[in-house]
Amino acid sequence: MGQQLQRTPTVVLLGTLDTKGTEYGYIRERLHESGLNVLLIDAGVLGEPGVQPDVTKEEVAQAAGSSLRELVDAEDRGAAIKAMAAGAAMIVKQLHGEGRLQGILGLGGSGGTAMITQAMRELPVGVPKLMVSTMASGDTRPYVGEVDIAMMYSVVDIAGINQFSARILSNAAGAIAGMVKAAAPELAGEKPLIAATMFGVTTPAVETARKHLEELGYEILVFHATGTGGQSMEALMRDGFIRGALDLTTTELADDLVGGVLSAGPHRLETAGELGIPQVVSLGALDMVNFGPMDTVPDRFEGRLLYEHNPTVTLMRTTPEECAELGRRIALKLNQAKGPVALFVPLRGVSILSKEGQLFHDPAADQALIGALRQHVDPAVVEWVEMDTDMNDPVFARAMAERLHALLQASVPSQRT
Repeated sequence: MGQQLQRTPTVVLLGTLDTKGTEYGYIRERLHESGLNVLLIDAGVLGEPGVQPDVTKEEVAQAAGSSLRELVDAEDRGAAIKAMAAGAAMIVKQLHGEGRLQGILGLGGSGGTAMITQAMRELPVGVPKLMVSTMASGDTRPYVGEVDIAMMYSVVDIAGINQFSARILSNAAGAIAGMVKAAAPELAGEKPLIAATMFGVTTPAVETARKHLEELGYEILVFHATGTGGQSMEALMRDGFIRGALDLTTTELADDLVGGVLSAGPHRLETAGELGIPQVVSLGALDMVNFGPMDTVPDRFEGRLLYEHNPTVTLMRTTPEECAELGRRIALKLNQAKGPVALFVPLRGVSILSKEGQLFHDPAADQALIGALRQHVDPAVVEWVEMDTDMNDPVFARAMAERLHALLQASVPSQRT
């Protein structure tokens, strides 16, 4: 697969051609009719491909450091899928680096969807990715992760061409063709990119800070702190897009600690520090843990203070003990930062719901959070900014924006925004 830059866009089709060769052949014909180049990768293991691939399953296995014969002889389907997924991911990443992949499309059930989307997640944000799957009407988070994978529900199983599947697959071909042909702006613009985290209960703060930073010459990317939101933000940090972080909504850490549904994993709030990205951090929505509808809250939380935010979201107030542990964890994460970090602490509530007079107002829990932070924060690393306001006070929000601007200016003296 030598380097080859092409003017006509190429769509990579990735899948198991031993079971879905007919369907991939049909998709390839539709894409050729759209004037696109197509490169077909076979990641099947057992049977013969139903259509001739451009990259064989032997090559995919070899890319994973294995051989097809070893995978077949082992008679371990799970291990085979894992190896082929790794090999496919390496090949897809290589093709994109060589300029031979402008979009990717896959078809599959549960196993195929897991394997194909693993490869898709190796591609940068902005590269068109479409997965036609029997799993697309359920929980898609394990497949989409933190990147921009579009999923289309196949309605019927992907098993042959019939009057329903033909229309759905034709729509899929048209969708990926439209995406790769669309004129898209480059992701690297002139303005420095700032990442900000937001929840409904911290929206006023983010909006005030965002407008102020825009006036100072920055472009703001706002991430909904839903677990995948925090993961997406940190993935863009690792990809080199983000210059600074206004991480004022750190609620995903509460879900990770207590067992809510919006965890971003145990390593949330570590990436900016590892990369030395200037960051202003606050305690937005650490007064709550998220669950689905009220009847989905686990029985172990019986007796806790709950609030039905809407029919699909139930919020649970964090306790003083949980808040103390959150403070300790946040401090230890920030203490490891290799770049400048300022921690902004609002003394009158960390969300709309914990202001005085609101349902989640709990001074003991707030003091447990702040006390633990004070105890564990290393003042040689973390700048402590304490203000007698609530999180959404415009004065607090503008102060965070101003401090981030100052940190960015100090970290790159020649920068002028």
